[in-house]
Amino acid sequence: MTEENTTFLPSLTIIGGGPGGYEAALVAAKLGARVTVVERAGMGGSAVLTDVVPSKTLIATADSMRRVMAASGLGVDLGEAQPHADMHAVDRRILELAGQQSSDIHRALEKRGVRVVIGDAVVTGPHEVTVRRRGIEEGEEPEVITSDAILVAVGASPRELPTARPDGERIFNWKQVYVLQDLPEHLIVVGSGVTGAEFASAYNQLGAAVTLVSSRERVLPGEDPDAAELLEDVFAQNGLDVAGRCRAESVERTETGVRVHLSGEGADGRPYIDGSHCLLAVGGVPNTAGLGLEEVGVELTESGHVKVDGVSRTTVPSIYAAGDCTGQLALASVAAMQGRIAVAHLLGDALKPLRPHLLASNIFTSPEIATVGVTQAQVDSGQYQADVIRLDFATNPRAKMQGVSTGFVKIFARQGSGTVIGGVVVAPRASDLIYSLALAVTHKLHVDDLADTFTVYPSMSGSIAEAARRLHVRV
Repeated sequence: MTEENTTFLPSLTIIGGGPGGYEAALVAAKLGARVTVVERAGMGGSAVLTDVVPSKTLIATADSMRRVMAASGLGVDLGEAQPHADMHAVDRRILELAGQQSSDIHRALEKRGVRVVIGDAVVTGPHEVTVRRRGIEEGEEPEVITSDAILVAVGASPRELPTARPDGERIFNWKQVYVLQDLPEHLIVVGSGVTGAEFASAYNQLGAAVTLVSSRERVLPGEDPDAAELLEDVFAQNGLDVAGRCRAESVERTETGVRVHLSGEGADGRPYIDGSHCLLAVGGVPNTAGLGLEEVGVELTESGHVKVDGVSRTTVPSIYAAGDCTGQLALASVAAMQGRIAVAHLLGDALKPLRPHLLASNIFTSPEIATVGVTQAQVDSGQYQADVIRLDFATNPRAKMQGVSTGFVKIFARQGSGTVIGGVVVAPRASDLIYSLALAVTHKLHVDDLADTFTVYPSMSGSIAEAARRLHVRV
C-alpha cells in the first residue's frame, strides 16, 4: 500500500484584483493553493481600469502624434493635412482597451482555477473575510470566506484637496479624465511628480496648451537631476509652461473654465491662472478605511498604509499586504513583486525579500526617463563611491535616423571594482532600453560584461555598450 501525498497547500483569500492581487493569485494557483479573489470593480483593479493602462494608452497615442509631427523632418510630406487628436475616439479606445485587459485577466484567473468574486470585502478575523457580493438580493446574507491566509491588495485612490474638488467636468483627478469630448484648450496640471509630468507631456504632445504647476524648484524633484533638467528643456521647446515654486491653493469653476489660485515666490505676483480644464495629480491615499484591518490587529501607519516586512507580512502572521496600500513605491511592478513574495513565503517556496534598490522604473514622458539602482543623489552625497559616465544619444546613428536629438544613457560603476550599480536612460522607449542595465545591476555584472556583449548596429542600445566601454579600466 503506497502512502498518499499529504503535502499541505494552504487556501488564500485575496482582497483586490490589481497587479498585487491577480499576480499573487496566478502564482498561488499554479503552486496548487485554493485561491479566492474578491474585487469590487473589475479584475486588474484601478491599475488596469483607471490608472496605468489608460494613462499609458493615452501616452502612446500622444507619442504617435509626436512622430507624425516630426515626420516632415525625415522627408515625409504630409501635404495640407493638419493632424489633430479626436479626444472622443481617443478616450473611447482607452476605455475599451482597459476593459479588454480586465477581461483577459479575469479569464486567465478562472482558467487557472481561481475563484473570482465581485463584491466588497471586510476582514473580520485573522482567517476570515466577509463579502457582500455586487447585485446581492435584499435580505441575503453576506458570504463568509475562511482561509489559511489573507492577502490585502486594495490599492489607493487619488488624493483630493479640500479647496479643489474634482467634478468630472472641468476639474479632474486621474481617474476621471477619460471623458473628454474635445482636446482641452488650456489644461492646468497641478502636481509635478511622475503622474503630473506624464499627463502634462501627453496633452502637450496631443496639441493642448498646458501649464504645469509645481511647488518645487523643478519638475520631477525626486528623479535624476540631468534627466529632469533635460525634460524641462524639452517642455520649454514644446511650449509647455512650468509654473515652478508655486502652490495651488484652490481651484474653482468659472463661466468658461477653471481658475487655479496660486501662492509662493514662483507665482511672480500672479494671483491665479485661468484655463479651460484642471487635472489634479497630488498623490494618493490607501484604500484601507473601513476594511476592518485594525480591528483584527493589523498595524497601519498614520497615513493609513499597511505596515509590512520584507516578505509582505503584516503584524498579523496570517495576513499579508501588497501594492500601493503598503506605502512602498507606488508602481504596478512593485505591487506584483510584493504579491508574488507573499505567496512564496506562505507556500514555503524559494524567495528573496523585496529589494527596492534593484527596482527598474520608468516615467512615460516624452522622452521617457528610466532608472535602476544607485542614483546620482546617492553618489553626490557620498553614500556610494562610483565612476559615472554620461553619453548623449545625439551621436548615436540610430537616433539620428529616427530624428531623436535629445536623451542620454548614464551608467554608475562602483569605484575599484567596475561593478554596474545603477543607470539612467532618457530616450523614446527608455522603458525597453533600461532592461540591460537592470540585468547588470541585479546580477552584479562588470562594465566589461556590458562592453563585450554584441549589440545590433545601428541601435540605441549600442550607446549602452559604448558608455560601458568608456568605463573600462586597462588591466
